[in-house]
Amino acid sequence: MLARLGHEHMEFAVIPKHIDIEQARRDEATVARGFWPKFRRVAARLPFAEDLLAAYYAATDRRTPRSVRAVLLGALAYFVLPTDAIPDIAPLLGFTDDAAVLAAALKTLARHIRPDHHRRAQQTLAHAREADRGDLA
Repeated sequence: MLARLGHEHMEFAVIPKHIDIEQARRDEATVARGFWPKFRRVAARLPFAEDLLAAYYAATDRRTPRSVRAVLLGALAYFVLPTDAIPDIAPLLGFTDDAAVLAAALKTLARHIRPDHHRRAQQTLAHAREADRGDLA
């Protein structure tokens, strides 16, 4: 899990001072439309699934500062989009770019991802994995 790599204690000054509101809206729409379908398709294969979910819950939490939400939504939109640096269909390597983008966002914004976001992520992931096991039976 990315959160266990020690970045939760790091502080970086990469949170944007100016937010492109239109881009943030496009990213939010992309995430709203595509996050759950893609997550359901690939969750079992993602070693960073819990971090991805925590980022999603922080990005959709209105209590999260707008600039933080914008960065997280950008990282999540990158995960959702079908075209990226390394195609997600490539075995083992397909999600490394998605993980890197998410790790960079989390490294910068870890203090804004609250314990309740992590709790919800753990619960959702446990439920998704139970559902996957049920599908295999």
